[in-house]
Amino acid sequence: MSEWYEKSFGEDYLIVYRHRDFGGARREVERMTGWLGLPSKAKVLDLCCGMGRHSLALAEAGYEVTGIDLSEALLREARTQEGAERVNWVRADMRELPLEGGFDAVVNLFTSFGYFEEDEEQLKVLREIRRMLKPGGKFIIDFLNPSYAMTHLVPHSTREDGDNLIDEKRRIEDGYVKKDIVLTSKSDGTPRQYHERVKLYSLEKFRALIANAGLSIESVHGSYDEEKYEAETSPRMIFVGTRP
Repeated sequence: MSEWYEKSFGEDYLIVYRHRDFGGARREVERMTGWLGLPSKAKVLDLCCGMGRHSLALAEAGYEVTGIDLSEALLREARTQEGAERVNWVRADMRELPLEGGFDAVVNLFTSFGYFEEDEEQLKVLREIRRMLKPGGKFIIDFLNPSYAMTHLVPHSTREDGDNLIDEKRRIEDGYVKKDIVLTSKSDGTPRQYHERVKLYSLEKFRALIANAGLSIESVHGSYDEEKYEAETSPRMIFVGTRP
């Protein structure tokens, strides 16, 4: 039986998340590279790169970039973007990467973590991040802030995108944030259904996972505009750290 992410990150994902813009990615990359203190032409791995917004912005900023994702549909979209030839695009599962490592930095952005039921599976991802980094290499893991998500969750929303009506229902259940998405074509009325699920990790639990993987945290930011993470008010938990 296929996992939810194997189905959800297909062609329709590009419709549901079309509103994520490339300009925003450039601003976020500017902030990230400041936090990381990367030298020019540093080797950067964008783990779970999706349609490549941040990979392309990193390449534009002068870094040697590899973008990895499991979704062929999203990688196909990434390869159509301007400047795509500057990025090395690779299809792979984030728990088992077909690369040797030696990267100056690894970034894992916009809650591309917590997809699996077992902590041991998430730990495999963190250990692969460590393996990809050269000693002293830096990482960023950008995850949602569970307490903020719980208090600001929008249970139901609908919107239109061209021929598609997008209906999204969200809930916190059994330690996960879950989203059910239905896209309905206005021309033929056929619904396409998807499910997303992310395991919620508190700051303390995430710290323990990162330490267990042999990585060290240097700072935690609450968003790309916040230097400090605040448990109740920050929308994100952005971990910046290093491989000792």
